[in-house]
Amino acid sequence: MLQTVVHYFLHFIFIGVIAYWYDRKNWKKGWLILLATMLVDVDHIVADPMFMADRCGIGFHPLHSEYVIPFYFLGAIFLRRSVLKLVAIGLAFHMITDSIDCFWMYAKCADCKLSAVFNSF
Repeated sequence: MLQTVVHYFLHFIFIGVIAYWYDRKNWKKGWLILLATMLVDVDHIVADPMFMADRCGIGFHPLHSEYVIPFYFLGAIFLRRSVLKLVAIGLAFHMITDSIDCFWMYAKCADCKLSAVFNSF
């Protein structure tokens, strides 16, 4: 229960703090942009099954893969201050949030290896 609360708090509420830190004057617009980055979860549609409570999305879903995640972080670091930079920040933070969820699942699993939680390793 606590894991779910923390996960969704980070996805929906904490991004408001990020938006405020990014641009105090236009934080509401920034928050909406960061909310829009949740659309990265559209890749769950191609998963079989589409939802699985104990599955780590990192490395399993195409937009959550080790091939694209570095681009989210590179964009967050190197793009100039713009909407695209905020989108990259949102995507990078989304991956951090999902990774926290994966580590949380790993901590609950007494006999599994990290590779069993993170599907790409």
